[in-house]
Amino acid sequence: MIPTVALILYPELSPFHFSIPYTVFSAVIDERVLFQVKVIAEDKIVTDIANTITVKAEDNLDFLAHADIIVVSGWHSLEQPPSISLQHALQQAYQRGAMVVGLCYGAYPLAYAGILNGKKATTHWLATEDFKQRFPQVDLDINSIYVEQDRVMTSAGTAAGLDCCLAIVRQYYGVKIANKLARLLVIPPHREGGQAQFIEQPVARKTISENINQLLSSIYENLADTYTLDSLATRLMMSRSTFTRHFRKTTGMAFNQWLIEARLQRGRELLESTTLSIETIAEKVGFHSATAFRQHFKNKHQISPKQWQKRFGS
Repeated sequence: MIPTVALILYPELSPFHFSIPYTVFSAVIDERVLFQVKVIAEDKIVTDIANTITVKAEDNLDFLAHADIIVVSGWHSLEQPPSISLQHALQQAYQRGAMVVGLCYGAYPLAYAGILNGKKATTHWLATEDFKQRFPQVDLDINSIYVEQDRVMTSAGTAAGLDCCLAIVRQYYGVKIANKLARLLVIPPHREGGQAQFIEQPVARKTISENINQLLSSIYENLADTYTLDSLATRLMMSRSTFTRHFRKTTGMAFNQWLIEARLQRGRELLESTTLSIETIAEKVGFHSATAFRQHFKNKHQISPKQWQKRFGS
C-alpha cells in the first residue's frame, strides 16, 4: 500500500510553506509514486493563497480518518486556535496511529489540539517566547531543525520543512531513495547543525558555529577515528566547557549524541548500498563492536541492521 498524505489548507496559507510538503510527497522516483497526496480543507472549500493562487481542496476532514501522514504547513495566526472540528480530527487521527506533522508555525495547531503535550517539539525561533508562554506543557527545543517524538514531527522555520519532509521519506523508503529525491530537489540530503546557527546573535558566535560545522564535516569523513571532548576542544583552541556549550548551541545536541547519530546515518547508507557484513560496517562507522552498532540502531529504528539491509538494500 502506498502511504497517504493529507495536506491541511487554512486561511492565508503561504505558497512557499504549502509547496514544500506538496513537492516532496508528490515526487516520483525511478517511475515510482512514493505517496498519495490529498489536499484537505475543513469544508472542502477553495482557498486563496496570498491573494494570488487558488487551491481547491480534494476532500474534507473526514479524510483524516484514513490518512497515514497529516501535515499542517504553517499557521495563519498564532493567537487563533484551530476550530474544534479540526482539533478533534487531528486528535482522533493521532490516536489511531497516524503521523502528525507541523511545519514551522504548524506546531501551533498541534499544540492547541494537545497533541504536543509532554513531548519535545520545535517551531520557528521567532516564536520562542510566545510558544513557551502559550504551551508550557510542551518541551520546546528551539535548537533543532526538526524534532520527532511518538509519531509527531515538528520543524523550524521555512526551509527546515524540507529537512523534516525528507526525514519522513527516509523513514518510509530509506536513505537511497531520500538521497535521490534530495538530488532531484537540489538540496543536501541531510543538514548537520540546528536552528541555533540561524538565530540572530553576535558575529563572534557565528564564527564559532562555522568552525564547529567545519569540524563536523571533518569528523563525518573520518567516523572510524576515536574522538574525545578534550582533543576536539584543543583542536578549536577552546576549553572543554566552552566547546561543549558552543557545540550544543550550534547543533542542538551533546557531542556524543551527535556522533552516534552521524555513525548511524553512515551505517544506514552502507547497509543500503553495499553487501558488507554488520561487523565490517560497525567498524567502518566507528562503533567499537557490532553489538554496540546493533543496540544503537535498534534503539533508534526498532529493527535490527540486518532487517534494514534486507528491506532497503540494493
